[in-house]
Amino acid sequence: MVTLLPILAFTFGTLLVTAMAYLLLGKGTVTMDQRLREVVGAPEPLPEVAVQAEQAMAFLKRLGDRMPKSANELGKLRLRLVQAGYRRTDALAIFLGIRVAFALACFALLGTPIIMRPNFFLAMVAAAFGYVFPGMVLARLAGRRQHRIRMSLADALDLLVVSVEAGLGLDQALARVAQELAFAYPDLSSELRLVNLELLAGTARPDALRNLADRTGVDDLRSLVAMLVQTDKFGTSVANSLRVFSETLRTKRRQRAEEAAAKTGVKMVFPLVTCIFPAIWIVTIGPAAIRFIRVLGPMSVGQ
Repeated sequence: MVTLLPILAFTFGTLLVTAMAYLLLGKGTVTMDQRLREVVGAPEPLPEVAVQAEQAMAFLKRLGDRMPKSANELGKLRLRLVQAGYRRTDALAIFLGIRVAFALACFALLGTPIIMRPNFFLAMVAAAFGYVFPGMVLARLAGRRQHRIRMSLADALDLLVVSVEAGLGLDQALARVAQELAFAYPDLSSELRLVNLELLAGTARPDALRNLADRTGVDDLRSLVAMLVQTDKFGTSVANSLRVFSETLRTKRRQRAEEAAAKTGVKMVFPLVTCIFPAIWIVTIGPAAIRFIRVLGPMSVGQ
């Protein structure tokens, strides 16, 4: 273990020098970007916080570009990033850089004498956890966004039914719903706006709707897309189909709420056992136990 300390110190120093070099190189890139903005007539210069954030993003992007990549894993990560709402072209490289940087930071905290005695095994475990943890956070963010879209789908369907029954076509109705939901449900509004942009760019309506289902990953929205594609294919009434689907969706939403309420009793068992029952036992049995010890203690000593 003593021989590993110089190696760990050298590794940490090398990583620190590399990070400083990347930051210094990033400043030149940001300065050039600022000059280009001045030439093209940017309205306002970026604040200091935005400049620092841009430098950090550039550093993470360069770090992520140098990582080995797997085509299968990259496809899943890119889809998960889109489902979480990150559509930047360099979002995948930035995420890979965040994962590597977090893993190295966890390794440095436990592999060098910063907070505790260095332990190589714990440092490797911490590095593995730091590599996996950003993926867990990303999955959590994607799940929350999917939940928000799922909760906003019923109101969007009501507006879509009203728009279609008022005489608008399906494309114009989607654009109108996206405009009306921009304040209340920005996630679903941005997805519908993207569908409208794909339609304006010449994408076929079934393909644009299927892309919407793939980007969100919401089962209810996927069912809605399948219903709209079949309605368009067979020429049935869009308004009647949307109305029936809206009623079905609200029934499923009520059933989900009833299911969650039924699970509450089971979920309350663990907090009761771990937090409330010990306190009740101490309050009820504690005085009797103390009295029992006071009475029987002298008797046992006398014997």
